Amino acid sequence: MQMRPELLLPEIIVFLGALVVLLGGSFLPRNRQWIARAVAALALLGAATVAAFTLVGPAQSAFSGTFAVDTATGAARVIAAVITLLVLGVASGEISGSPRESDTYALLLLATTGVMVLAGATDLLVLIVGFLLASIPLYGIIGLTGGRAGAEAAMKTYLMGALSGILLMAGVTVLYALAGGTDYALLQQTLPAAPAAAVGAGVLGVLSGLLFKAGGVPFHFWVPDAAQGTGATAATFLTTVPKVGALVAVYRLVATVSTGNDSWLFVAALLATASMFLGNLAAYWQTDPRRLLGWSTVAQVGFLLVPVAAAGRSDLALPSLLFYLAAYAVTNVAAFAVTAALPQHRELAGYRGLARSRPGLGLALLVALLGLVGTPPLAVFVGKLTTATAAWDGGYGWLALVVVLNSLLSLFYYLRWFAPVFARPAQDALGFPERGGPAAWPAATAGLAAVASLGIGVLAGVLWAVLDGPLAM
Repeated sequence: MQMRPELLLPEIIVFLGALVVLLGGSFLPRNRQWIARAVAALALLGAATVAAFTLVGPAQSAFSGTFAVDTATGAARVIAAVITLLVLGVASGEISGSPRESDTYALLLLATTGVMVLAGATDLLVLIVGFLLASIPLYGIIGLTGGRAGAEAAMKTYLMGALSGILLMAGVTVLYALAGGTDYALLQQTLPAAPAAAVGAGVLGVLSGLLFKAGGVPFHFWVPDAAQGTGATAATFLTTVPKVGALVAVYRLVATVSTGNDSWLFVAALLATASMFLGNLAAYWQTDPRRLLGWSTVAQVGFLLVPVAAAGRSDLALPSLLFYLAAYAVTNVAAFAVTAALPQHRELAGYRGLARSRPGLGLALLVALLGLVGTPPLAVFVGKLTTATAAWDGGYGWLALVVVLNSLLSLFYYLRWFAPVFARPAQDALGFPERGGPAAWPAATAGLAAVASLGIGVLAGVLWAVLDGPLAM
């Protein structure tokens, strides 16, 4: 049996970083909790660096083939670590000096470790471990950073998580009974000959847990409530990082069970369509910017599920999923970081005149919202273009049209937000805080994430043109 624990070095670094922050933070005075934040940042940087090196190497497996170290795992590790690092920037302004500051950093690192495990799992038992490690710290993060509203949001998240976790483990039990094992390679060989109804029950159970982590239909109800009720740190994290591991895990599972049975690709297409339409339509009526972004997250999960429907049918399916995850994550962080810099403005109308009073924040918000719509040359535009292309190549032309239609639908509710940003300030409007102070870190994070969204989009567009040109000739 080949264990090869060195292949899990990024996960080990982040996990040990969480332990150091958790134990060391107990001995630090409140005015020196920044040391815990620095340790957490170093752990994330170290994990991202090690993971980046694995991207250039061959695909390998650890722990007797139950954990894959391949392109998907490497990309998910880098994205999860870098985005959590940006979340620390949001946290620096919101929870700096709070009694639970180091505890929050430790929980963020533990949840990130679970996300990385989810992304690389090629065994259903390892998938359960990743699910629990990514879920349990999340409940604490939501409760610690949101006050009374955060406690309610944490309870709703916990109840949905408990239900979906039970369904996931029940699904694993059914698939184990059918296949005689939990390894994905074994499932791929044995499930085609198993009773279709039993396979369907098992796979749907596992998908239920993963869709909870992703925030997709039908286990999406907790996302808007948690995004609105908790603090900006938790809201930014829960709408970005868990999706990285969950959606890569969904892709691996669907690619495994769809061998000889393309009906699961159609199920993924239906889930993508439902998430896109429900998230976009529900966002129309929202006046709280964080709740609007919560429903936007549900819609974005639909876009991210589009390449899953093309798994095994298009060579562009997995690359488009990984790129979209990175593009969406940095763009979403930019939007939430703006709300963290303006914590008192909890209505869309309250952003009236932001571009005049704080032009930097106004520009970052504009880039973030246009990015979420999918406007060129921003990164999400390239993500939507590649996912729609993958769906088209995979034989789901109607799904590519659904992507275009929902992109247009989303434009209208994002307009409700950034239209006041460039309007003339009202005389009785709540003023915007001056530069500096606790809002400096979230504002800087918003600017950095917005620049990253623009830079990734421009670079990807150039590479697309360079690589596609010779192929077309």
